[in-house]
Amino acid sequence: MDGEHLWRTARERAESLPATALEYPFGPDWEVFKVQGRVFMLMTEVPGKPVVILKSDPGDAEALRRTHADITPGYHMNKRHWITLAPGGSIDERLVEELVTDSYRLVLANLPKARRPVDPAVFGERG
Repeated sequence: MDGEHLWRTARERAESLPATALEYPFGPDWEVFKVQGRVFMLMTEVPGKPVVILKSDPGDAEALRRTHADITPGYHMNKRHWITLAPGGSIDERLVEELVTDSYRLVLANLPKARRPVDPAVFGERG
């Protein structure tokens, strides 16, 4: 997956999620997606390479980094709880969409119930 495809896939999935907002608190080179004021996805270039930074369960993050060459610790974020997706052949569109959804759900789970636009325990489940 090339960089533009990575960004497009992540952006489209994030924009489709309930109650999300796109902000630029760190300047025009950082797209920051939030749900109810909490960050769940960032997009920028590192150095000159498009990346997507997502929240991840620490166990899942470790497994993803071991099995996907294009997934590394979160750039400028807590390395246990965030991952960085870079262009390359080890990730595909479906995985990017799933990881964006997982990041969103993790952030939702930490919000007070009254502020959650959907139930993170069941949102996005397939089946």
